[in-house]
Order: sequence, then structure tokens, then C-alpha cells
Amino acid sequence: MNRILYFADLANTLGRTSEEVQLPDDVKDVDALLAWLRQRGSAWNRLLVHETVKVTVNKQFADLKTPIADGDEIALVSMAF
Repeated sequence: MNRILYFADLANTLGRTSEEVQLPDDVKDVDALLAWLRQRGSAWNRLLVHETVKVTVNKQFADLKTPIADGDEIALVSMAF
């Protein structure tokens, strides 16, 4: 299981501040995680564009190729203005 935290506009628009999820086996990095989350629908697709979201994995800033493993905590912060 992974814990995903949502901050700023993401929390307000998506209506949640966190969730516990079991990621699919093919979600191995931040890029794949964002793609997987965008499949949830239009608001997710609009908000989770890598240019406007900062990501941390286990409290360390991450880029699109940062690996994600079971048990990691991922935080997503909207940087859109």
C-alpha cells in the first residue's frame, strides 16, 4: 500500500487530502503514477500535469523517473496559479 497526500488546489478540487492505495504492478515511477491517476477522470487529468505538480516521494523532491515502491509516501502539490 502507498499513501498519497494531496495539497493546495489538488486537495480542494479533488475533495481529499490523502488516500491509501494499492498501486498496479506497472506503476514503478512518478510518471506512471501520474498517468494512472489521470485515468480517474477529467479533473484528475486536468490537474495532474507534470508541469504544474510538484511531487515528493518519502519527503524527498522527485522527478518523473523517481522510482516508487510499495510502502512509499507520495505527496502531490499543485503549482498552478
